[in-house]
Amino acid sequence: MPLLNTLARLEAVRAGRARPLATVRHRHLSERPLVLVPLTTAGEAGAPLGALVGTDRAAPRLLVVPQPRDRDLRWSFLADLADEVLPYVESYADAVEQVERTETDPETGVRGKVSAELCLDAPQLIVPSRAGVDYMRLLGRSMRFRRTAEEDPDNPYPAPARVPLLGRWLTHLGERSRVPGSAMLLAATEVLARHWATGQSNLEDQHLGALLAWIDPPEGESGAAAALRAESGRDRQGRLLVPPAGPATDPAFDNKLLAPAMARYDAARTSGRPAQAARAAEEVRELVAGQMRPTWDAVWRALDLLRGLPPAERAEERWIRDRWSYTGHRDRVRAGEPPQPRRDDAVTAAQKLATRETEQVRLDAQEALDDPLVMAGRRLAGEAFAGEVTEVVMEWTDSKRPSPRPLVTVFTEDRPQLAEDGGQKVYRSLDGRPQSAQFVRREEDGRLVLRLLDKMGRGREPEPGSVPEKGDRICWTLFEHDARGGPKLPDPEHTPWTHGGPPGSAAAEAAAWHPDAVTDEDLL
Repeated sequence: MPLLNTLARLEAVRAGRARPLATVRHRHLSERPLVLVPLTTAGEAGAPLGALVGTDRAAPRLLVVPQPRDRDLRWSFLADLADEVLPYVESYADAVEQVERTETDPETGVRGKVSAELCLDAPQLIVPSRAGVDYMRLLGRSMRFRRTAEEDPDNPYPAPARVPLLGRWLTHLGERSRVPGSAMLLAATEVLARHWATGQSNLEDQHLGALLAWIDPPEGESGAAAALRAESGRDRQGRLLVPPAGPATDPAFDNKLLAPAMARYDAARTSGRPAQAARAAEEVRELVAGQMRPTWDAVWRALDLLRGLPPAERAEERWIRDRWSYTGHRDRVRAGEPPQPRRDDAVTAAQKLATRETEQVRLDAQEALDDPLVMAGRRLAGEAFAGEVTEVVMEWTDSKRPSPRPLVTVFTEDRPQLAEDGGQKVYRSLDGRPQSAQFVRREEDGRLVLRLLDKMGRGREPEPGSVPEKGDRICWTLFEHDARGGPKLPDPEHTPWTHGGPPGSAAAEAAAWHPDAVTDEDLL
């Protein structure tokens, strides 16, 4: 954890409320997000119990499975969920614009600009916590390979027609959520914890109610006291005042209220009493709704707090990459391509890992450039420094066409981690573009001498504004402002034998992961 974040947590403990970690909002927020609060059955991670879903804060749709062990009821629930989520996801598919992008011709290997279709916007799903994001990925994995009655007439338990498609979209959103800076599938707790530091641990920050209690405590009460009540306060029936944000449920609620209600539902169905079964199902529905409604309100409250922050300048750039991701998956679905595989081949896995590493470096740099509070943490770590320009001496290169290479002397109280022998590059933002300079030497009085290297035009005299003037205060970074691309990976069909060979080959099958065989020791 960065030192500045640790200091912010200590200040939060002393002040009794959360302290800001950012001055701007570093994640894109849609004007019409789809909020989804899932709930699962205890002891069976893939068995849905209920969900609150919708884009209208005042009118969510409640979906409940009165008996999660009933396969037919599960499919009915997933079909209803698909009816809610898919129209929202697909509503962005047809509004497009034509843009130019740089691509490499697969036959000639020549890079050039081509016209491509890009969706004007993309869907955004908001779930309460990181566990909700993981559950979306689990649902996607469990649904995208299901066979419908049309595809497999002999299947005794066919999936409704739209369920596999929902699985494909949830899988895509779940994979995209692993890319740093992506905003298509967000956990409310993670976004809040990125912008505020509380006086509790990172694990405790995963409780949405406790996190909100620290950020916006009730009048006259400390965040610690409000968080404790949110975590452990119960009513006379033993129910938590602030139910967990899901998808897991409270064990006391399961044992004292939910299990007896489900037992009454099962007994009524077994004895053939439809009226009593309907009343029992409605009782289960009310119990589940009572568990999810506080979380639904808490997610919207979190969105209100986040909208109170001005958006970061470069957050929109990251959202454009989300739009490209959405457009690409839309095209794959419309082209009739098969679902995402259970396991990626070597090249695809390496490409995903490289993309995540690149995006993490880019996100760290962009957040620092957008937010002086984040940049303060980088300065404290010696990865950046801010100072006043005290002198500018013009120099030029020794060539037929001399180029400007001015020496800029900077006074700073920061302690950047610069090599004493010089030669290290530093960067500053000039009209949104990085301008690089070379560290030359450190003067006896501590001032730093830098030599500007680029972004000054092609003439002998630098362009106006490209060279800092005496008295300017500038922030320089030791890290680059954009991530470098890694080496080009081979196409999947050209995977070397050392990495499993091409997909579907004998070498790939031999190198594929297989589970251990079940032994007697695995069974009680």
